[in-house]
Amino acid sequence: MISTMQRLVQAGFIASLLAAGPVLAADAAQATPTQVDASGPSQLIESSANILLTGIDKNRDQFRKDPTGLYALVEQTLLPNFDTPYAAQLVLGTNWRNATPDQRKRFVDAFYKSLLYTYGDAMIDFTGDRLKVFPTKVTPEDTRATVRTEIKRSNGTKVAVNYTLRKTNGQWKAWDVVIDGISYVKSYREDYGAQVQQQGLDAVIKSLEDKAANARAAKGQVAAPGKTPSKT
Repeated sequence: MISTMQRLVQAGFIASLLAAGPVLAADAAQATPTQVDASGPSQLIESSANILLTGIDKNRDQFRKDPTGLYALVEQTLLPNFDTPYAAQLVLGTNWRNATPDQRKRFVDAFYKSLLYTYGDAMIDFTGDRLKVFPTKVTPEDTRATVRTEIKRSNGTKVAVNYTLRKTNGQWKAWDVVIDGISYVKSYREDYGAQVQQQGLDAVIKSLEDKAANARAAKGQVAAPGKTPSKT
């Protein structure tokens, strides 16, 4: 099962991506982008973060009372650039090959909603001045990349956060994050793998669906489902 530390890592996954600000302090005169720049790995992380942070800064108090708008902002800006279906496939590991098309789709949808509802609240307190993004050089032929970042905690300590991206259909998308040496995909795979062995895949999917439904009812937000990846 996932340890307390690993759960903290996962909670920081989306939140830390939100916090990704530019390497240098933002120029007050520089306009906030209105569209995510997916031309490169670093640009993707930085531009999506700037859009999200601006939205949070403008509505932080409202989002604290009702996170519905925050979830909508994340769905519009961040999640289209995160390869949830691919990550979900890796999380299931060998169980993916034995899953039916319906089980795969249900797992992707439930995994997406679980991430959004369980860890969405962790975003509200993050600000761009707490994270440094290091430039990532890629060639036109590259299809894989790692964006290195560093988060500064409130106590002054720094944590390495590395984002793994891949280029699919000509577009860069993030699919994993390694926080302080712990991969969120790997930690979920270990947890769900053990659960599938003990309970079966349908039971694990049903548990995720129930958790998402309960969270949706509590927060009044309906998440958009992910797309089922092609068989590999």
